[in-house]
Amino acid sequence: MFLYSLLEGWTWYPTLFDTPLNAVRSVAIWLTFAFLIAYLVCSFTLKADARKRFRRTLSPILIAYACALCGLFLILSFLEDGIEPILFIPLLILLCAISVSALVLAWRHTKLLYVCLSSAVGAAFLSTLVCIGIHFSSGKAAENNWLTNEDVQSFALYLVSGLSVAALALLAIFGDRKGKKNFDAKSITYAAICIAMSFALSFMRIVRLPQGGSITPASLLPLMIYAYMFGVRKGIFAGFIYGLLQAFQDPTVLHPAQFLLDYPVAFAWVGLAGLFAKTESLRKAPQAQFAIGGILAGLGRFFMHFLSGTFAFGVFAPEGTPAALYSFLYQAGYVLPDLAIAVAVGVVLFSSKAFVKETRKFHTPLKQEA
Repeated sequence: MFLYSLLEGWTWYPTLFDTPLNAVRSVAIWLTFAFLIAYLVCSFTLKADARKRFRRTLSPILIAYACALCGLFLILSFLEDGIEPILFIPLLILLCAISVSALVLAWRHTKLLYVCLSSAVGAAFLSTLVCIGIHFSSGKAAENNWLTNEDVQSFALYLVSGLSVAALALLAIFGDRKGKKNFDAKSITYAAICIAMSFALSFMRIVRLPQGGSITPASLLPLMIYAYMFGVRKGIFAGFIYGLLQAFQDPTVLHPAQFLLDYPVAFAWVGLAGLFAKTESLRKAPQAQFAIGGILAGLGRFFMHFLSGTFAFGVFAPEGTPAALYSFLYQAGYVLPDLAIAVAVGVVLFSSKAFVKETRKFHTPLKQEA
């Protein structure tokens, strides 16, 4: 009965065409799978020069594809689901700023252009944060989800969210001491591309749970690859930005600390995917480097959702079921399958020597492989 209560309300999206949003999502899922299969086939079959030309041509196409999907999904979500304008408008502006910056920098890069675009993205990001604060400080979050403030354990949420932020800060400082501290043009451009790709993939839900959370076609994989390429510190930052975007996509917010745990903090842990990228003992096994870091990243995200579910959503647990057990099973029902898909696809990609060679260019000098 308890397991049935968890499964009840799941939605299978790849064949769902009942609304314009679901129809676009279903088509996008199959189209993205086609892109992925084409990429893998060409990566494994083309020779070095042809593979390089193929990737140079495909990169702007993928950026444009991700940008178009993000914009289309947001507009349809706004029209169908009624996202608050104070959230929708700044998010759309931020996505446009990131998308345009990534597309422009993919074709041409100058110092002046970089300064102008980064300033525009920074201004859009700050405006977005202000709108988040205004919206979620209204005190109506719990009431909108049929709860009262007494149903949420505020002290525990503030405590665990504070500890989680501190842990991430320590990881950012000490987990990537050999990496470059500052963002450069390449790291910002790739961050924009990977965030956009992950955000687009996150809309292509394979399964969605009734109280939030979904299984996607490897939506976290671009962010995991970014963390592997540029290190834990930059991976945490990119995951944090991605988590803020997720809060606009399908928000379930009862409490400010719960918002931190479920969105920016939870996805910031994706940065751990790059924790073993420079481990020399695993250099000849890049699949293991990626998989171990990716699993740790997914477990970090899972633990954040578990804490949030225990202290903020425990009231939804069936009668007689401990809130911690309910949260554990609920989060495991979508976080772990989502993680398994991302890691499995990532392992396939990191089985390609050409792919590994490209990713390693960004964080460590290449050595002669045995």
